[in-house]
Amino acid sequence: MLKTDLTTQDYIELEKRHNAHNYKPLDVVLERGEGIWVWDVEGRRYLDFLSAYSAVNQGHAHPRILQALTEQAARLPLTSRAFHNDQLPFFARELCEMTGYDKMLPMNSGAEAVETAIKLVRKWGYKVKGVPEDQAQIVVCTGNFAGRTTTIIGFSDEEQYKDGFGPFTPGFVTVPYGDSEALSAAFNSNTVAFLVEPIQGEGGVVVPPEGYLRHARQLCDTHNALLITDEVQTGLGRTGHLLAAHWDDVRADVVTLGKALSGGFYPVSAVLADAELMAMFGPGDHGSTFGGNPLASAVGRAALRVLIDEGLIDNAREQGAYLIERLQNIGSPHVEAVRGRGLLIGVALKASAGGARRFCEALKAEGLLCKETHETVIRFAPPLTIGREDIDWALERIERVLMMD
Repeated sequence: MLKTDLTTQDYIELEKRHNAHNYKPLDVVLERGEGIWVWDVEGRRYLDFLSAYSAVNQGHAHPRILQALTEQAARLPLTSRAFHNDQLPFFARELCEMTGYDKMLPMNSGAEAVETAIKLVRKWGYKVKGVPEDQAQIVVCTGNFAGRTTTIIGFSDEEQYKDGFGPFTPGFVTVPYGDSEALSAAFNSNTVAFLVEPIQGEGGVVVPPEGYLRHARQLCDTHNALLITDEVQTGLGRTGHLLAAHWDDVRADVVTLGKALSGGFYPVSAVLADAELMAMFGPGDHGSTFGGNPLASAVGRAALRVLIDEGLIDNAREQGAYLIERLQNIGSPHVEAVRGRGLLIGVALKASAGGARRFCEALKAEGLLCKETHETVIRFAPPLTIGREDIDWALERIERVLMMD
């Protein structure tokens, strides 16, 4: 059967037949994207209000990143870290200069970056802080989401993520997100780090109380522990600052990045830290066949340049403030709250609303793509290239859908 003979349902049925059923996507099959727009296999156009969970901050198929990808792919895609390549040194320097850290360690996925950070702070705890072997504790929060590895799901409080996958890695202590008193009580002499999302994306776009991250920074300093901010989703301009922790003027000891680090073209992630801490890793301690490869590095360099050269961080702050205000003024009987920063926004629905999925499906029919999270929250996260006119276009449809019975 030729590609042009297939309908949306044909594609969906083919995928169901041959692919694991570990996702529940909306019934749309996308084949092309440009900027803030995507098109399905039947030619319908949609405004992308999810950005691949913030991986496409720079917009779909950005020409400058595409050029970097194609030129490097034609020249040298992969060497592994068995050898040096000519792209990683510049990628490392440019990322470190932009973020203000001494060193980076490149990986591929966000989950790998978080796993890397866990290994880094544990080794620091044993070799520098002097925590007894195998007694290191990392404090995490309820509602966290950092990936799907067995270690990471082990410190999740979402039972579905853990069902059938144990036993899990010990060494994590969980406290309520945003509760400064509970956080203070969780620290002890074996605490090596606090791992936190500055805004919980998958948890429902939950913004912590004012001063929470500053309190966490002070606690870590007092107890000789490290602060890890998971900026895989919130970083690289999504919230209107380069890093979401900058809203609170907080500098973490370790930062994890991913998603938009490639503009959606390729899996690229990184861990940032200063030289003394990153010295915990020596040759053979950690690595990845694809981490830091020349293709990933060239793409990452271009993705960073686009963010800065095109003013996307400032645009996210400006357009996000406008979008949040307009959403708060819709007056839908279904909406409990609108929360977020920049262009990471959650519309939390009342229990009586019938769940977020039906609103996402209705928005798809209106030509706008988004996704529910935690069943009762609609997550809005358009590319940071979006302008006022297109936001107004989206708001007409969002208001119509939120006001439906």
